[in-house]
Amino acid sequence: MKLKNLLFLSVSIAALLFAGCKDEDFEPEDDDTGTDTDFTIPSYADDYSSISSWANRSQWNLANVHDPSVAYYKGYYYMYGTDASYGNAHEGHGHFQGKRSKDLVNWQWVGGPFYDPPSWVADSLNAIRSRMGLEAIAADDIQYGYWAPVVRRVSVGGNEILRMYYSIVIDNYIKTGKANTAANFDGSWTERAFIGMCESTDPAGAVWEDKGYVTCSSSDRGLDYSRSSTNDWNAYFYYNAIDPTYIVTPEGDHYLIHGSWHSGFALLEVDATTGKPFNKLGEPYASSASELVSRYGVRIGTRTDGSRWQGSEAPEVIYKDGYYYLFMAYDGLDVPYNTRVVRSENIEGPYYDITGRNFTNGRGDCYPIVTHPYKFNLSYGWVGIAHCCIFKEEDTDNWFYMSQGRLPVNVGGNAYSNAIMMGHVRRIVWCPASAGEPNNLWPIALPERYAAVPDYGTITKDSLVGTWEHINLQYTYGQQNSASSLTLNTNGTMSGALTGSWSYDAAKKQLTLGNVIVCVEREVDWDATPRVVTFVYAGTEKNLNATYWGKMKK
Repeated sequence: MKLKNLLFLSVSIAALLFAGCKDEDFEPEDDDTGTDTDFTIPSYADDYSSISSWANRSQWNLANVHDPSVAYYKGYYYMYGTDASYGNAHEGHGHFQGKRSKDLVNWQWVGGPFYDPPSWVADSLNAIRSRMGLEAIAADDIQYGYWAPVVRRVSVGGNEILRMYYSIVIDNYIKTGKANTAANFDGSWTERAFIGMCESTDPAGAVWEDKGYVTCSSSDRGLDYSRSSTNDWNAYFYYNAIDPTYIVTPEGDHYLIHGSWHSGFALLEVDATTGKPFNKLGEPYASSASELVSRYGVRIGTRTDGSRWQGSEAPEVIYKDGYYYLFMAYDGLDVPYNTRVVRSENIEGPYYDITGRNFTNGRGDCYPIVTHPYKFNLSYGWVGIAHCCIFKEEDTDNWFYMSQGRLPVNVGGNAYSNAIMMGHVRRIVWCPASAGEPNNLWPIALPERYAAVPDYGTITKDSLVGTWEHINLQYTYGQQNSASSLTLNTNGTMSGALTGSWSYDAAKKQLTLGNVIVCVEREVDWDATPRVVTFVYAGTEKNLNATYWGKMKK
């Protein structure tokens, strides 16, 4: 059973639900957000439980976001994600519902691409089962899960369209075809996941054309799908066909990258026009890994070589200044979720982390940390911050990170607060790997969410003097990193969380704290009452194995 399925089932009110019918009575309204020159600090609440019902979806803004993907199209940023919502409010209203925004701060609900399981999924599943000598699973007995789409704007035949790859997981046992429950366990793994594709020129109207099958989970173990127990994590599938990302290289080549938890991430080249694999994939099982990857994609990365349950998923790839940056999620999604990044000069790898560790060859945990569970003072903080999308603001070189953030358990006395999933949009800063490598820049997300704070002019050294909340964002499984007080003194010394000297380069907006360079920006302190604009910083050092996050007390 895939880990995401386990975790969603373990949170009863956030379980993924899938049956639905089309909702005809709600259309997104045009607005003038993004054109208003008056700056207003966002006021929407992080705990949206009071407006979580389906009838209140026009008020959700960034509520109920999970595994988002964002693409700009005809004046709007469109975002789509996994079927998930607090209290299962989405049940019966379609799949891969989305939101759109003009300013990345205010978001409107939009409908998803379809409302019933695409017929090709059951057909493809049972065709594979037949060739494996297995009985077909009745269509009404198939347990579907709808996960982690990726959406991109592409040009096909001179026309710009939105192309979406989406994941559909089948949660039935392979051997008997029965639903995945402890009572039904039959000594086999659960069935494969599928990746399909659809396209749209009218996402606001939720008009999408489904293009069908692209790929599916594949195994290097032939027909040996046996499992000793439900505690056996030595996965049958080599590639798990979920969590796709999609990139067009500077040369115009199109690639799909996917994978989760099993043996790593697959790189599969697809045709620019059709969006389908160039080569015939053949049967989704083989007698060896080498035979499998020659058809189903090159493995470009794995957390630990040889592990079939490695705790990394959700690849996201961008290209910038000569490098392909591969972001990924580590660990369980309920609390421990955190984000890492590696890079390569070639789309096929090898991908290296900031220390030179080879991720393609599975040489262990990679750094830097891009996000991690955290808590500033006087706040409950956030957990489960990963499975990101990375995108540029249109017509700029400003990069953004977006993921869900979950509240910790028992916030406000709510036993189910960890099922609250608020969309987080954060600016990315590009920080030096060390003081001696000023041009070796790595992406780190800012500690506070994006609020479109205007440019109020130069951030001066004098304005940084004072008390900060400093977080040493380091890998601590399942725990929030907490803030400590840091004072930057007028004489260039530090006291509190850090000691030694500090300096500041106003032209680069780079603050040096000891031997770590962090990037300074203005953002909103979302935890303050009332919310206020403040200074924040983020940065790392290649031997730190951690990230510095901070915000100035106001």
